[in-house]
Amino acid sequence: MKFPDHIVQTAFDSPLGRIMLAGSDEGLAGLWFVQGQRHMPDTSGWPAAPAHPLLLRAEHALQRYFAGEQVCFDLPLDLRSGTPFQQSVWQALLQIPRGSSTSYGLLSQRIGRPSAVRAVGAAVGHNPLGIIVPCHRVLGADGSLTGYAGGLDRKVALLQLEGTAFKPDARHPAAQQTPQQELPL
Repeated sequence: MKFPDHIVQTAFDSPLGRIMLAGSDEGLAGLWFVQGQRHMPDTSGWPAAPAHPLLLRAEHALQRYFAGEQVCFDLPLDLRSGTPFQQSVWQALLQIPRGSSTSYGLLSQRIGRPSAVRAVGAAVGHNPLGIIVPCHRVLGADGSLTGYAGGLDRKVALLQLEGTAFKPDARHPAAQQTPQQELPL
């Protein structure tokens, strides 16, 4: 992934752990969990900007989301860090409504690349804006849990917060919880 030259960052605590936000002149460019996140870029050269208006707005929207108040995110997004193919997958993720899910196969069909299921899976996994670009809403073809770059326990918590049905998985104890439970701290 290649991020814009002029990018700033901040971090805040959420019910699922510390989250880092990154923004550019175009919009929100990144959202990652500070601990346990796969595919996190090197952010050491990005200056901290905790008072940046876009980052503050994104943090506030996420706090509302975790409180169960935010239905959709109305933030400008900067998805230029991905290839054109990745960007098409990320745009398709934005079309998955809260409370519903899709599969990698259906997502591949939606972007007009039905034979590119594995490539779609890779693009979903490298989504730089987890939660806001809702890659956690992608499940296996049978509704089962699949990977999540922020960790499977977080994926379960996000799906439960949104009231999204998924097939429980005995290998992952968090997946056995009922959707009404609160997010883990």
